[in-house]
Amino acid sequence: MFGQMAATLASTRPRRAPAVQRRTELGLVLLAALVTVAAYTLTWFGLKGRLSSTLDIWLAVVVGLGLVAHLFTRWLAPRADPVLVPTVVLLNGLGWVMIARLDVHEALMQAVWSTVGVGVYVVTLALVRRSRDLERYRYLMALAGVVLLLLPLVPHLGLNINGARLWIKLGPLTFQPVQVAQIALVVFFASSFGEKRELLSNPTMRIGNHLLPDPRIAGPIVAAWALSMLVMTAERNVGFALLIFVLFLAMLWVATGRIAFLAVGMVLFGVGAWVGSLLFSQVNERITVWLNPWAYANGIGYQLVQAQYALGTGGVTGTGLGLGHPYYIPVVTSDFIFAAFGEELGLLGTSALLVAFLVLVAVGFRTALRARADFSKLMAAGLTAVLGFQSFFIMAGIARLLPLTGVTLPFVAYGGSSLVSSYLLVALLVRVSHESASA
Repeated sequence: MFGQMAATLASTRPRRAPAVQRRTELGLVLLAALVTVAAYTLTWFGLKGRLSSTLDIWLAVVVGLGLVAHLFTRWLAPRADPVLVPTVVLLNGLGWVMIARLDVHEALMQAVWSTVGVGVYVVTLALVRRSRDLERYRYLMALAGVVLLLLPLVPHLGLNINGARLWIKLGPLTFQPVQVAQIALVVFFASSFGEKRELLSNPTMRIGNHLLPDPRIAGPIVAAWALSMLVMTAERNVGFALLIFVLFLAMLWVATGRIAFLAVGMVLFGVGAWVGSLLFSQVNERITVWLNPWAYANGIGYQLVQAQYALGTGGVTGTGLGLGHPYYIPVVTSDFIFAAFGEELGLLGTSALLVAFLVLVAVGFRTALRARADFSKLMAAGLTAVLGFQSFFIMAGIARLLPLTGVTLPFVAYGGSSLVSSYLLVALLVRVSHESASA
């Protein structure tokens, strides 16, 4: 089914010249830069009544990075979709403006990490000239993914922050290896599912007059469930455990089209999460706070309650950039930056952010549909799932649609490892998009 849809779309889509696509991309990048500069200007006039000479230079750096990404895309992937890079530039720029409004030092660091992220984007496009080349490193990617997932458990290397052990410290640098691990696992899953697609899709075991899937093929689901439970158990973090497992299920469903795998997988994860809530206080606290944060407003629910106040204060149109009080929310630049946008830009502003992420997800899945090789299809779908689910989990957590997961909002929230890995992810999507248009 997936292959037929892709073939139909590939045969009917209009061909656009690379020059036209890149001109479109340049126009959108300039528009994103203009929005970023306008938001920065409004923020600092709202705060101080004037611009900040210290941050003006870093604003130029952040805006200039969008042009750098465009120029290298024009050179290395001229047929790629013209919407991906501008949307990323817009999200990165608006996120930086909000971080600068809340913490100048973190804004400087975020500008540095943005530079590193664009550098990784360029290097990835230069090194990965064909997405299928990654398929040859399937088992190396699997090993790298597992090692990175478990690296924070190494004594004297891993750090425990706010009850979760997701960070490692190397000299002055602190980062989350799980951000890169999930990309390595996408490559491994795409290669494995692409090779065993027929075995996974077709029922081979007969019971009476019915053909059912061989129960032995449920082994990968159980293995992925066990790995996610190990991460949640050992590192005390349900967010990335959920993200990895949902990623696995999404890619399995794309490869096979069998809803039964989704049902079995979600039941397994539900059982694991229930056991985790009984065994670990952090998981239980997040569920308790999600159900009724107001009863714990002076304790474990304080952060979420302040976020609810921020969203309520913002209303439909917001208080205006620089005119709210989002700094009352603890760790607002990373975990709760979406609430800061909710206060100062209101429902309209947060809806605009949501639409931007929906655009990224839509372009990502369109790229997967247009890809010719099974591996490229599955990898693009998996990368898009990572981006989409991570964005949904954090926004839904702040809006109390789900318990808080502890993941960050890609490109928008403060954090070097999240920003760099997100640029790596988009570079791989751009490569697949270029190949799809060139075929």
